[in-house]
Amino acid sequence: MDEYMSAPRVWGLMCPGFREEVTRARRWTRDILSNHPCADDAELIVSELGSNALTHTASGTAYGTFQLTLSLSPRTVAISVTDEGGHPEEVSPTEADADDTHGRGLTIVMALARRLDITGGQHGRTVTAQLVATEQTGATTC
Repeated sequence: MDEYMSAPRVWGLMCPGFREEVTRARRWTRDILSNHPCADDAELIVSELGSNALTHTASGTAYGTFQLTLSLSPRTVAISVTDEGGHPEEVSPTEADADDTHGRGLTIVMALARRLDITGGQHGRTVTAQLVATEQTGATTC
C-alpha cells in the first residue's frame, strides 16, 4: 500500500481569532467530510468548539488563533480544537437556563460525540471529540 493512502488521514487548519473564521472552519470541515455519515455532526462540533475557543480563551483576542485538526479513518472522525489558553478554570459543561442564549455548546458536543477528551490548561487546551459511524439496517449513520 502506498504510504500516502494509509489510514487515518489528518488535516490541520490554523484560524485567526475572528468570528468569521468559525464559518470558514465549518466549510473546510464540510468539504473534507463530504459524503461521510458523520459530516453534519462534525460540522456542528467544529462550530461549537471554535466558538468556545474564541469566547472563553485568548484565542479570541486581537492576535489570537485556534487550531483545528481533523483525523479521518473509515468509520471514525476525530475533531480537535486547540486554543491559546488564558482562562485558568477547567472546561466543563454548564446547565443553561431556558432563556439563556449561550452555555449549551459543550453539552451539545458531549451528546453528539462517542468520546470527549480535554487536555491542557491555562496556557492552552485541546478539546477532542470522536465520532464513530455505525451500521444500522443497511445504512451507515453517525
